[in-house]
Amino acid sequence: MILLCVESLILKYLSTMKKSIVLVIAAAICLAGCSLLDNQSTPKGYVKHCVRILDKNALYADTPEWKDTMKAILSEDLQDMETAHNAVARAARVAGGKHSQLLPPVKDTASYNETVPEVQMIGESIAYVYLPAHSGVKVSDSLYTYTILNFLKAHTDAKGVVIDLRDNTGGNMYPMIAALSPVIPDGDVIRFKNKKRTTPIPLEYITNSQGVGASEKFPAETPIAVLTNDWTASSGEATLLCFRGLPNVKTFGTPTAGYASANVTYPLADGYTLLVTTSCDMARTGEVFCDDPIAPEVETNTPLKEAVNWLLN
Repeated sequence: MILLCVESLILKYLSTMKKSIVLVIAAAICLAGCSLLDNQSTPKGYVKHCVRILDKNALYADTPEWKDTMKAILSEDLQDMETAHNAVARAARVAGGKHSQLLPPVKDTASYNETVPEVQMIGESIAYVYLPAHSGVKVSDSLYTYTILNFLKAHTDAKGVVIDLRDNTGGNMYPMIAALSPVIPDGDVIRFKNKKRTTPIPLEYITNSQGVGASEKFPAETPIAVLTNDWTASSGEATLLCFRGLPNVKTFGTPTAGYASANVTYPLADGYTLLVTTSCDMARTGEVFCDDPIAPEVETNTPLKEAVNWLLN
């Protein structure tokens, strides 16, 4: 991108110069920039590289607090990579909020506690779906999605649906939302709001990305109960917001964790990953959520019981 932009600019204003000379100049500028960006072999260079990413992309990178923090971190005496990692972790929290962090290399997958979704009928009339956290490490996207999707397709005559997002700490929202497409209206289901623009995400885009395509819908008036707790986070909260504002939906449980934001991952040379929060989640109602918990309509410690009672009545 740098090379193409520089070349275009120079060609526009210096059209009498030979293109070969322009390419040399552009390449020299690009190489100078790349050498600065890629110097991660020293603690100082590593921190500079990460700070540059945060300053360009992070959600709160235009705040005075970040500008002061950036200046302080860049002036620190970094003795080794451990101090560099600590500095980057602190920088990420200020520039991107509590959802941003520096992740260490994953040595094995034993720590991933991914499970297949649970589906069942409660009595003869209520379809129950439990959506666990999902990153695709131990459970494939297709297994996750079709476990739910096939169940819902087979029970479009249900008198009510329970969507259980309790303990869903996040991961990849696309398989989650695609799996629930039979009970989500078509159109934009969520938006991502960053420093410059708001990006709508249509349901069709999500289902196509998962190879699902259009699904038979439940009747629009089918009542839906969504369950949450304080472990419902990130993509779990994004899935919750797909239902916010719908007249046939009621939420039960306790407030969510407050990580309703979108992240971008940046792999680093030493195997670490910089997770940068770049935007907040916006519901179809126009409400913007980010670091604050999302409260349910009915706050209760027995959400499944109360949800079933509401659906039956």
